[in-house]
Amino acid sequence: MTDDKTTWKPGKRDALFLGVVIVVVTLLVLGSSERTTKPTPDDEVHRAVTSHETCLSCHGPDGERPQPVGHASSVQCFQCHTQPKGWQGNAK
Repeated sequence: MTDDKTTWKPGKRDALFLGVVIVVVTLLVLGSSERTTKPTPDDEVHRAVTSHETCLSCHGPDGERPQPVGHASSVQCFQCHTQPKGWQGNAK
């Protein structure tokens, strides 16, 4: 009997696969960083907000401080913006 043991030698396809894996992992790590949205101000008005409609009373198009152009049109403000201490609404 002959013992033909071949050793594995990495080739170009292996290097390409490893490169793709490294790029994907890097993008996932960079994409999972902390949010960069502005926190909600810690004042009486914002601690009492409990609904999207309440937010839009000031931050709607005709409000005192409208949302900036290009702002996401989500109905869950606290999905991006952090709640102030003592907030009276539902917890995250």
